[in-house]
Parts: sequence; structure tokens; C-alpha cells
Amino acid sequence: MKWRGPIVIDELPYLISKSPELPSILQKFIDHEAKKAKLVIALCGSSQRMMQGAILDESAPLFGRADELIKLFPIAIGYMKQALKLKTARAVVESYAVWGGIPRYWELVQKNKRPLFETIDQLVLDSMGPLNEEPQRLLYEESPSAIHLRPILDAIGLGANRLSEVASRIGESTTALSRPIEKLIELDLIQREIPYGTAPESSKKTLYKIKDPFLRFWFKVVASRRSLFSQVSVSVRYQWLKEGLPSLFATTWEELCRLAVPLLSEKWDGIYEPAGRFWQGQGPEWDVLSQTSDGRHLLVGEVKWTEKTPSSQWIYKTIQELKNKGIPPVQRQPNVQLHYVLFVPEKPKQLRLPSDVRVVDAKEVIKVLQ
Repeated sequence: MKWRGPIVIDELPYLISKSPELPSILQKFIDHEAKKAKLVIALCGSSQRMMQGAILDESAPLFGRADELIKLFPIAIGYMKQALKLKTARAVVESYAVWGGIPRYWELVQKNKRPLFETIDQLVLDSMGPLNEEPQRLLYEESPSAIHLRPILDAIGLGANRLSEVASRIGESTTALSRPIEKLIELDLIQREIPYGTAPESSKKTLYKIKDPFLRFWFKVVASRRSLFSQVSVSVRYQWLKEGLPSLFATTWEELCRLAVPLLSEKWDGIYEPAGRFWQGQGPEWDVLSQTSDGRHLLVGEVKWTEKTPSSQWIYKTIQELKNKGIPPVQRQPNVQLHYVLFVPEKPKQLRLPSDVRVVDAKEVIKVLQ
């Protein structure tokens, strides 16, 4: 038989689960027929843990055969407007807060061609919708299955962000959750957050949140009412969405703003390092903090998700409130230069701002996140 490359083998973890001898067969094929024919073979799979085990484990038959390892990340928000034919930057942020950057979800949304709420209703809330059971499917498809971790995701999705809160919700001790939490992080399903400027190994203020926007939406809005969504009218479903989505929009917008800081700062007073959030006990919280690598400049930011374009007066008032918080108690140089930034979905056309203040809108944030 004359082979023509490349050869792509998709869903390798699933195939291995059905035929455990497959890695050994592939090993022989790669070492002999494929090598002789100079074929390029691509092995693909969505289970990170099993893919790494099949390729990187020293005891695995395919160990040492990989010339290149490629981890595909979600599509950046900067491409969403064109892909989904959205008209405004606000619509892009709102859509990203629901669908995230998974190509399959974008494809389904693009084919649906309806407003956001209608699309959610048909793809997710409808019991026959293709994404109605998506989180369940993802957990089951991990090898071994990760479905036993579902209660932790339910708890975090409903607002239990501290380990003690999660343990209380699911009736487990905090020590019993160490390994399950690590597994969820390994699977890219949740992520840790610590206050900006705090050393990870010494922080007792760790928060946990669901990493993917769609899964965050599903566990916050859909999971607890999933059976009810199929029993109530469309108007009631829409009302529940209207109640649950704004906080998700705000959370996603805040994450995007922090992510954009180093890229936005290329045209500012210096390149800023990755931004973070700072909180401490019952004190004030700062949404965005970042410093330049030389420590001479400190960026202090506030993120607001407003339903309408804010007025100039509202902008000035919010900036003053940000300044009144004072300087966050993070390590900094004595004579650090302070800069303030306010992130809003849209900004009024005419603003008179002092030199140490910037106002950034969604259009600017999305533009740099490509």
C-alpha cells in the first residue's frame, strides 16, 4: 500500500480506552512503515492527562517518538467579532462571557444566527440542545473519568471560592480536597487566584474559580436549574438569564482587562507586567494592579461593567473614588509613580483627564487580545 501523509489520528485517548493495544501498534508502525515512507503522523486528543501519559510517560510505548508537542489554547476574543459577525465590542464581551474561545461553540453559535438569549436557549437550555450536557460529557470523556469531581465544580460555580467553603458545601474536609483540586487544575477546569504581589507558597488567601467561561456560565446559571429550564416558559427562562448573566459579564470583563494590561501598556509610559487583583480581609479591593519591570510605575485600576455608556460625570466620580482608596499595601519602591486606569464597556466622546489617568473601553481591550 502506498501511503500519503500526513496521517491524523483524532481522539487518541478514546481509541486507547477501547483498544489498549493501540499504542504498541502505533509504535511499530511509526518505527518502521511510517519512518520508511517519511510520513508525518499527528496524534490528537482532548484529554490532556491521557495524551501526556501516552506520549510523555517513560513506560509508554510511544515515549520518545514525538518531535513536537502542541497544546491548543482557546481562540482569543479578538477574533470573535469577525467570526460571529457581532456589531459592537459590548456584544463581543457578552458573547465571550458565555461561549469562551472554544471553536466548536463558535461554530454552533454562527450556524444558529440568533440573538444571544435565543442562542443560549436553543443550544444550552433546551434539553435536546447540543451543549445541554456539555460539562457532563467533558468530565466523562476524561480517562479515567473525572465525573466524581462534579460536586466541586458545582460548589465553585455557585460561589464557593475558598477551599473551606467548597468543603462545607459538599460535606468533605479541606484535607480531603487537596488531590481533587489539583486534578481539576491539571485538567484546566479551575484555576487558583491569590492577591497581587503575594507569594503563592505562603498565601492563605487562595480563591478558586472555574477557568473556562462557558463552564463558568453553565455551573452558575444552568446546573442548579437544569431540570426546571425544561419545565418553564421561554419568558421565565429569559428572566433567569437576565438575572444570572450580568455578573458573568462583569467577571469576564474584569479578567479580560487584566489580561490586556501588558499589551495596552506598550503605548503607555512603560511596559507593565501581568496584572492581578488585590484584596485583604474586609478592606478595599483593587481590580487591577501592575508594575513596570523596573518598579518605577504602579498601575492602579478599576473595572466597571455598566448597562449603558457612562456619562463623563460618572467617569470623574468613579476615578475619584478609586483614588480615595489610597495605595494598596503591596511591595513597591518608595517613590513609585502612580497611574490610574478605569475600564468601561464604552466611554463618552469628550473626556478631560489628568495625565496620570486613563479610561479604556472594550474596543481597545479586544483589539490587543489577538
